[in-house]
Amino acid sequence: MSDFNGFFKVEHSGTIAGMSSDVVLIPELELGIVVLNNSEGVGGLNVMGFILLDEYLKLATGVNWIEMVKGVQQRRQQMGDPDSEKVWAKVEENKNVKVNKDNFVGIYEDDWFGKVEVFEKNGDLWFKSNKSPRLNGKMAFYQGNTFAIKWEYQDMKADAFAIFSLDENGKAQNIKMKGISRFIDFSFDFQDLDLKRVLENTPVANRKR
Repeated sequence: MSDFNGFFKVEHSGTIAGMSSDVVLIPELELGIVVLNNSEGVGGLNVMGFILLDEYLKLATGVNWIEMVKGVQQRRQQMGDPDSEKVWAKVEENKNVKVNKDNFVGIYEDDWFGKVEVFEKNGDLWFKSNKSPRLNGKMAFYQGNTFAIKWEYQDMKADAFAIFSLDENGKAQNIKMKGISRFIDFSFDFQDLDLKRVLENTPVANRKR
């Protein structure tokens, strides 16, 4: 909720892999704008909303919304993603650390999100979600009991940590997750997951091999 040139504006946007949407309402004018986009580029939706608002309200703001957003995107690209760069550099440093993969392989379940599988493929550990097939990616040892997951579908820009809790025998019992980058979209609520081991090495029918 915000002020837009003296009008009360209500807005909400959403993004998921490959698509995005934006809804803008000016209640006192009974005006509603809905923008649907088959991409998830940063800023594109807000630009359309502002341009349409300027046009509908006959506002001569003098703001070139496209150039403004273009500048924001360029600054973000120049800034890069130092969080991810540091993590993957550490993964490279630790690539020769020996890990007993059998201690981590298995089925884990969160009460809300459902089941995920940690399995071995071509000598590497992989993570796969049953409910969200695009959350499928290779796991690389980071440090301690933590692995970094690089999703196969990279358009999400949402690589994540998988942080295991082990029992007294070194067997993984729980997984907590956390997004690697500070720029990750807020809708990836990895930190809310509480994945608990439920089965031993049971294959999932739709496992991607």
